[in-house]
Amino acid sequence: MFPEAVARYHDLLKNQELAEASRALLDEGLERAKLIFGGRRLSPYLRPHFVSETDFANICHVCETVWSAIQKVKDAAVAGPKVIDDLGLTEIEYELVSIDPGYAAVSPTARLDSFLTQTAYSFVELNGESPAGIAYADAAYDIFSSLPVMKEFAADYNVRPMYGRHLMLDVLLSSYEEFLGRKLERPPRIAIIDLAGVPTVKEFELFREFFEQAGYPSVICTPQELEFRDNRLSVAGQEIDIVYKRLLVNEYLPIMREYPALLDAYRAGAICMVNSFRSKLIHKKALFAVLTNPKHAGLFTENELAMIRAHVPWTRLVKDERTDYFGRDVNLLDFIRADGERMVLKPNDDYGGQGITIGWNVDQRGWDEAINDALANGDYLVQERVPTARETFPALTGDGRIEFAEQLVDLDPLLFNGKVGSAFTRLSFTELANVSSGGGMVPTYIISKK
Repeated sequence: MFPEAVARYHDLLKNQELAEASRALLDEGLERAKLIFGGRRLSPYLRPHFVSETDFANICHVCETVWSAIQKVKDAAVAGPKVIDDLGLTEIEYELVSIDPGYAAVSPTARLDSFLTQTAYSFVELNGESPAGIAYADAAYDIFSSLPVMKEFAADYNVRPMYGRHLMLDVLLSSYEEFLGRKLERPPRIAIIDLAGVPTVKEFELFREFFEQAGYPSVICTPQELEFRDNRLSVAGQEIDIVYKRLLVNEYLPIMREYPALLDAYRAGAICMVNSFRSKLIHKKALFAVLTNPKHAGLFTENELAMIRAHVPWTRLVKDERTDYFGRDVNLLDFIRADGERMVLKPNDDYGGQGITIGWNVDQRGWDEAINDALANGDYLVQERVPTARETFPALTGDGRIEFAEQLVDLDPLLFNGKVGSAFTRLSFTELANVSSGGGMVPTYIISKK
């Protein structure tokens, strides 16, 4: 949070010539850099998100401490069924996570979705399976850093971008070396794998271009195009060493039996997959229920528990049972029925804002119905409301004007082997800051006064 810096930036935009030159360059840059998601402009805002060096240092400390606790959840889940049951894995998912990926990290690349306010820093979700946005953020840094208004702003402030594609490449290569048990002898071929026609295909192209410029042959393909023969996975005759898996498990399961090459190669240890199927363990939103439930406190250090209490919202799977609420024994259903103003219902395993009911946006009847539906579904969780962040941003309208509008500000630190290395910010007019649901993104700059 840096109100003084925001005010300075917005003052600069009062210069119409500077603002128009910046808007035109932004539009041109977005088109040239393929910053398009599902056919629409991904960053329809004329200001990036600013975070102070002090705040960001705290964010890194919090994220990395909580991440060490998350890795322990993975270790406990692999060791026995107790934690697995609390995460809500299905039988087939359990079978997939039981396969050893050949390296220790549960999710070499991950994204923590969070809100930073003047008084709090709170997580709302973790994307531990296939986090998008790394290459988009890099391209956005290039564009925003070139804007005339940003160059004027940089006369008064130190601005630090956090590029992430090189960190993603480092993660792929270090995971592969751990998988091999030795240093690389030749550049491995990387396959970026997802379904055809996904809205993130432009990001795959940005990654492929970056990998190849760094000397690593790369291909974008679908599971349907893969072939597994003689213990080698290939596509169109090109043998694959590393799979950069952007394919979600939920999207692979319906076609897995018909197109098993990816699973067969992974099970045989013929490829290094990042992130592996094991990342499904922590991609489940019930991860936060494990972190915040006292019955699992023995997994964590006192420092980790303190960070969890301060930054991870109280979360439970929706069941007819008694549970703990910060030391109080409560009937879970009665407790959440009576307090919808402070609760959100979420499916345990979905994305894009689908299936979410925000308690303070519905009346009591609607809230009761949502709870009943969650119970009937059997795989929903309830999460306590956290303080959300809002800031005014110069949004670009369809006819090219600049309109200052309040936005929900969702800060998304990106972790690479458990260390924060980059970040971007999602903005939305609604209470769901999700690009899949129509939100936008801007790059996050770490700044300080000169």
